[in-house]
Amino acid sequence: MTRIVVIDLHGQFTHLERRALRDVGVDTEIVSADTPPAELDADGIVLSGGPDMDRVGNAPDYLDLDVPVLGICLGMQLIAVERGGAVGGGDYGGYADVDVEIVDEDDPLVGSLAPETRVWASHADEVTEVPEGFVRTATSDVCDVEAMSDPDAGLYGVQWHPEVAHTERGEEVFENFVAICESA
Repeated sequence: MTRIVVIDLHGQFTHLERRALRDVGVDTEIVSADTPPAELDADGIVLSGGPDMDRVGNAPDYLDLDVPVLGICLGMQLIAVERGGAVGGGDYGGYADVDVEIVDEDDPLVGSLAPETRVWASHADEVTEVPEGFVRTATSDVCDVEAMSDPDAGLYGVQWHPEVAHTERGEEVFENFVAICESA
């Protein structure tokens, strides 16, 4: 059975990320970000959302493990910073419904959501520069980089929260990530 761990970056929806993965049929658990990378036994990793970069523990080291990684909100921002991109304050703080345009319909994570989907997202901070090797896969009127990916490196990110009920087709994002993990 596919095993995907959720790294707890202290976000309020971390337990919902675990539940969403369990609901699509994978073995999953929430793991502390202080867990040494060598102790992670997983076919994939989800970096949860969270309040700030000050409490990400060993999460940057998990990007170098040979398994796919999905970053959600803060998790995506961490991937961007660690791989040479940039993060800055967004124009719109707090959570809100956002219409997201999928700009890469071939992307294995979000391409199936094309041409657009409605999501629940926070934009207090957001990726302002995509790292080298990554492509922007989704955008909105609120945020230029709503999603990004580097399939060759197995690194994916979404600014929005696919685990919450307000996000349309959020389960599909997790199903797509499971498929990525199973084919890695």
